[in-house]
Amino acid sequence: MLDGFLTLSLGGYVLATLLLTHVTIVAVTVFLHRSQAHRAVDLHPALSHFFRFWLWLTTGMVTKEWVAVHRKHHAHTETAEDPHSPQVLGLRKVLLEGAELYTDTARDGQTTIRFGQGTPDDWIERRLYTPYRNLGVTLLLFIDLFLFGLAGIAIWAVQMLWIPFWAAGVVNGVGHFWGYRNYECADAATNIVPLGLLIGGEELHNNHHAFPHSARLSSKWWELDLGWGYIRLFSLLGLARVRRVSQLPHVNPEKQMVDQETVRAVVMNRLYVMARYARTVTLPVLREELRRADSSCRAILKRARHGLVREQVLVDEESREDLRQALGVSDSLRVVYEFRERLQDLWRRTATGQEQLLKALQEWCTQAEASGIKVLQDFARSLPGYSMAPVALGR
Repeated sequence: MLDGFLTLSLGGYVLATLLLTHVTIVAVTVFLHRSQAHRAVDLHPALSHFFRFWLWLTTGMVTKEWVAVHRKHHAHTETAEDPHSPQVLGLRKVLLEGAELYTDTARDGQTTIRFGQGTPDDWIERRLYTPYRNLGVTLLLFIDLFLFGLAGIAIWAVQMLWIPFWAAGVVNGVGHFWGYRNYECADAATNIVPLGLLIGGEELHNNHHAFPHSARLSSKWWELDLGWGYIRLFSLLGLARVRRVSQLPHVNPEKQMVDQETVRAVVMNRLYVMARYARTVTLPVLREELRRADSSCRAILKRARHGLVREQVLVDEESREDLRQALGVSDSLRVVYEFRERLQDLWRRTATGQEQLLKALQEWCTQAEASGIKVLQDFARSLPGYSMAPVALGR
């Protein structure tokens, strides 16, 4: 009497739960996020509708509302208009009430009108999925009871909590609060690996905010983006077509002169350029200064690491003070930091003419080569090689 149509062991019930929630995660990351919200991949109508149906059944989410809230998040990240920023609302609130924050924003009709364009608006969406959003999850409860018996109640409860906790809570909360950053985009987004098997690559949130229109969220060879794996599989089956994917900048080592192509390539690939500057210039100089410093200066230099590499709009006043002290005790750090700021200034003023930008980059390279700091000189000598020719990220 307690059993359902399927009689499983405890491990079998756990495996079934993980499998069912995994399909939901794939539907969120591939269909809602990468296909609908960012138009990075086109899905076959049959696959697209399967995901719509599955999300209606297992989450009750409406495509137009989810997409609108997510696009608003990107348009107003870390501001009072951001629907779910832990930097504004606090980590605890976003982690525990992420789904409620989505719902509150979705109820604002202006959000869906402004940010929900281009989402499905066919008969079944208007007559079933949107007006009867709770019917799907109710139907799911009876399906789980039929299949698994009383154990189906627990399975259904996990299904109801899975997306609100992992996607709305962990990704939007922890993913803007704690983790590592490959790119210094102008928001607090972080990567929080290893969670790829649970949330399908969505944990690579810093990569996503750096390149929001890329169908692939991984950047490093060791980062697991399971959603991208499914997109590749769907592509092989003729069920998906990738429209956009992040690309590594092309560098021609034989090119020695800074020209207009260099300027365009450096500006277009600015996040890669600055990540490389931090990795090959700033941090090596900091390590060398730490090696040579006495104990009192070493403490100052260690505290300044955050301010030296972080996007300045995200550096708090305490870190700014640590940075000022470090730059006061190290001439080398001061020089590489000033060159970093001058390089960033190039794309802050892209509205100026191309000739002015070209002259500014040429002067930057000339003066960097005359700095006497080897890692900075090497970096400056590599910049002329940047080209517009794309090279796809290998995976």
